[in-house]
Amino acid sequence: MSKKRLLIVDDDSRNIFALEHTLRVRSYDCVSCTSAEEALKLLKSDEKIDAVLLDMMMPEMDGYEAIPLIKSIPSRKSIFVIALTAQAMAGDKEKCLEAGADEYISKPVDVDKLLIILSKI
Repeated sequence: MSKKRLLIVDDDSRNIFALEHTLRVRSYDCVSCTSAEEALKLLKSDEKIDAVLLDMMMPEMDGYEAIPLIKSIPSRKSIFVIALTAQAMAGDKEKCLEAGADEYISKPVDVDKLLIILSKI
């Protein structure tokens, strides 16, 4: 079985660093970027990305705008998108799923829960 390649999209480099470290020690291959616009470019150019961990609250283009655009890329219609949010308010999970996310996890990320989610890809 080959390593799963994950795209981490977050405007806070500290979050990227923490997630990349956590996932790499568990044999995931990670790439990252700090904007949804950059994520769209990466998803069009890197066919090996298996899933996206997407911060929902970013400047310029947030995750709610980005998910439909990601899923509109012909080769990415079924890519697994995990919504990440620090908000964790009532209704957030439903809002993320309605936007097209496949799963939702709040920050700070519960690593065990994230690994269970990632086992689905």
